[in-house]
Amino acid sequence: MAYTKLTPRFTRDAHVEEISRGSAYRLSIPTGKADQYRLAQLDDYTQVPRSRFPLHFPLSLSLSARTSSDSIAGTWGFGLWNDPFGLSLGLGGNPFRLPALPNAIWFFGASKESYLSFKDPRAERHKVETKRGLQTKSLFHNSNSTGNSASSTGVATNAPPSAPPSGTSQREQIAANGFIAQAFRSPKFHPLLILTGLAFPFSRKLTRWILGKVIDEVGVQLWSQGAGSRNFQQQAVGVQSLSVDPTQWHRYRVDWHERRVSFEVDDVQVFESHVSPNPPLGLVIWLDNQYAAFTPEGKIGFGVLENTEPAWLEIRELEIAG
Repeated sequence: MAYTKLTPRFTRDAHVEEISRGSAYRLSIPTGKADQYRLAQLDDYTQVPRSRFPLHFPLSLSLSARTSSDSIAGTWGFGLWNDPFGLSLGLGGNPFRLPALPNAIWFFGASKESYLSFKDPRAERHKVETKRGLQTKSLFHNSNSTGNSASSTGVATNAPPSAPPSGTSQREQIAANGFIAQAFRSPKFHPLLILTGLAFPFSRKLTRWILGKVIDEVGVQLWSQGAGSRNFQQQAVGVQSLSVDPTQWHRYRVDWHERRVSFEVDDVQVFESHVSPNPPLGLVIWLDNQYAAFTPEGKIGFGVLENTEPAWLEIRELEIAG
């Protein structure tokens, strides 16, 4: 069933074209230098305060999408979020809205200038290596007792766990940019946020570490910028290995439940997790030339990027059920 509650927003010379009412759109931004913000967006929450965002679990979102390039300068994507970084003081007819901690479940594209994760790469590498060791031990036992078998996804369960691609750094093992499937869950308030405010003027690295303890996060990279035809192997144990070229039509789906979220691409489950965002959320589909980064080294960066060629995102067969 078509979703007809979306409102377009766009900057000068950007466009949001409705191809089929409530189900198919083309979002585009023009070429331009790194001196101006460019945005094309559809959402269902612009004119309401965050507490009245329209969507709650259980809910499923599905759509087909493709992009003009796998290396768009800026960010793009589609999914559900609480618009945590939008600072509105009631100007332009928008309701009063201050920044908040992120709650989101989405497919997100970000160029290499962005770093959109609060995870500690060292802790994540230790976690992955520990899980791989346990998995290898379990699979060795299974191979001695049951022989070859296949899982419900058709993957041999006694095959050795996949290793990271050669040359992959710790930092690349975190789903922080490229094309990613990602979920965030954050409380409205946490006592550690007081420490965050105190630590920020003195140590941004410590600030980021504290935020990583408050914000629950999970994500996998589906495609790395400039990967071409290379098949990018996922770093998370138990995650389906996929190569999802965003320039080709794919069918995407997210399922949001109180204690579980799952992501699918072309009817194949990418992964599922207990990291379920807190409601209410809004639907957003967007394309812009912005970047933001808070790196493990504590470096903060944000701004706009040059677009050397026009960029677009096409959406069709948009459906929400719940």
